[in-house]
Amino acid sequence: MKTLLSLLCGLLCLTNVYAQNNLIPAPAKFETTDAFFMLDNSVAFDVRTDNADVAKYVSVFEDFLKKSSISLTHEKVESPSNTKRAIIVSLIDKSELANEGYTLEVKENEIAIQANKPAGIFYGLQTLRQLLPNEFESKNNPGLGMLNGCKITDYPRFAWRGLMLDVSRHFFTVDEVKAYLDKMAQYKFNVFHWHLTDDEGWRVEIKSLPKLTEVGAWRVPRNGSFGETRSYPKEGEKATYGGFYTQEQIKDVIAYAAERNITIVPEVDMPGHSMAALAAYPELSVNKEPKFVNPGAKFAEWHDDGTFDMLIENTLNPTDENVYSFVDKVFTEIAALFPGEYIHMGGDECYHGFWEKSPQVQKFMKKNNIKNTHELQSYFVKRVEKIINSKGKKMIGWDEILEGGLAENAAVMSWRGMKGGIEAAKLGHNVVMSPTTYAYLDYTQGDKSVENPIYADLSLEKTYSFEPIPDEVDAKYILGLQGNLWTEVVPTLQFAMYMTYPRALALAEIGWSQKEAKDWNSFINRTESAFSRFKASETNISTAVYEPIVSLKKEGDKLMCTLENHVQNVEMFYTIDNTYPVNFGTRYSGPFEIPEGKFNLRTQSFRNGRAIGRELIIPREDLEKRVK
Repeated sequence: MKTLLSLLCGLLCLTNVYAQNNLIPAPAKFETTDAFFMLDNSVAFDVRTDNADVAKYVSVFEDFLKKSSISLTHEKVESPSNTKRAIIVSLIDKSELANEGYTLEVKENEIAIQANKPAGIFYGLQTLRQLLPNEFESKNNPGLGMLNGCKITDYPRFAWRGLMLDVSRHFFTVDEVKAYLDKMAQYKFNVFHWHLTDDEGWRVEIKSLPKLTEVGAWRVPRNGSFGETRSYPKEGEKATYGGFYTQEQIKDVIAYAAERNITIVPEVDMPGHSMAALAAYPELSVNKEPKFVNPGAKFAEWHDDGTFDMLIENTLNPTDENVYSFVDKVFTEIAALFPGEYIHMGGDECYHGFWEKSPQVQKFMKKNNIKNTHELQSYFVKRVEKIINSKGKKMIGWDEILEGGLAENAAVMSWRGMKGGIEAAKLGHNVVMSPTTYAYLDYTQGDKSVENPIYADLSLEKTYSFEPIPDEVDAKYILGLQGNLWTEVVPTLQFAMYMTYPRALALAEIGWSQKEAKDWNSFINRTESAFSRFKASETNISTAVYEPIVSLKKEGDKLMCTLENHVQNVEMFYTIDNTYPVNFGTRYSGPFEIPEGKFNLRTQSFRNGRAIGRELIIPREDLEKRVK
């Protein structure tokens, strides 16, 4: 029996040696020691503070352990020993740790977590979670785990480490939102940007405006990709797809997030992206015509230069005082619900065409000396900011709120690259960097032959290369960074996880770890370890980073193909003669010619003879279209 136990402990040690050095995000300081700590039901929690937040954070960690059949007692352990081991949690005064930092030391009979503030205790516990074997994430953990000794000092680089989830295009239940929050907290994100309203659905109960959810939360059911393949509602067709959160449900989610040190920033998008609101209250538009909640049908014509024309009006009327009464009612209730500092008012992709064609709007602009519709939008944004400020909140909006003049105290979320954020920071405004080029998690992350096609690509390596502080701005104005998941092609929670991770792991590390620690090879090795952790928890994660990156170019009359992969110890094989399996084809060693003919390029990545990525099958005619 002793031999069996020793063997089990040895195996757990070997497993954890691998996990021990694969923390995401990477800590500021990490040192291994010779100690070993066995976590099982004989361990006690010694919480040496009466702080209520610390108690909540410890409780959340205990709930995690209970899933692995480990229940810890709470008691004072003065001198931890072989017979009484302990996890000791305490608040201290150490300036280096600031508000969210912590120290964690795994000793022979003791795990000590210390922090200045309760948030640091929470993050110390999240690091402890990653130090445990991957099996703790599964439903079949043996009920004990060996941890290798270490000393960690850790603290974040940025105060704002966010993810945005769009629940308008597809509705996610309360339990699904909580599951999304759980994974965020595990990797030290602390801001959840909740995109609650858009053209495709209004998701938050506003009691003074009941039609927003009675009408605006529901659309006619449609399947498939958004755009031309989805038809407008038919006459008499019932709107049955959608949903909304009651105010009691909102409060429940806010409390759940707070127990995980996550602040929720609600977004009510306006004056554009308001079709669901206008379906409920069409009188708030310029033309005051009946509207419907968009079921994902095409209702805008986009042009090559990035401009667009709306086919259906989806914009509030900035010249109508009734609109500001509406806005006041909405934000009165939003501000009362959400305890966080900021409210997001959107402000993006606002079409001005209906304003430009309206005699009423033009008359208003002339009377008020408003030179153009950009200044008119600025007029709207500034009035909205005053409303939000009157509720004791600060306003943040997408970078379009810069156009026509930025509201006095507004913060800017820069999504159209870094330019808007740079401009706002130079004006002395707070900025969250969230550029499409690095942080849009709905973008295709692997080859289009195996992924949902969308209008842009974003690889894991590209995301990891993101630096949120441009050289030309004062770093104090950059609050942090955020990844955004728009859900036109994301109808389920598991697919939301697939699209979010592992790119969110890269954002987590950029937001938390110190700049000088950035190292792609180290990160991808740790990410591979995280793949096993996600698998153990039965959470969908993309492994597209393993797959070949296929590039084509013309060299004279020749069509040449290049395969790349930036993961270590990977071999790529391919065939261009319609034969398979591909591992019996040609091992890639350099660019090769794609001959004429009707065939598919088949290519796949392998490590030690085992396939580690999906097989890509690309018809020759599609290869031609990829020529750069």
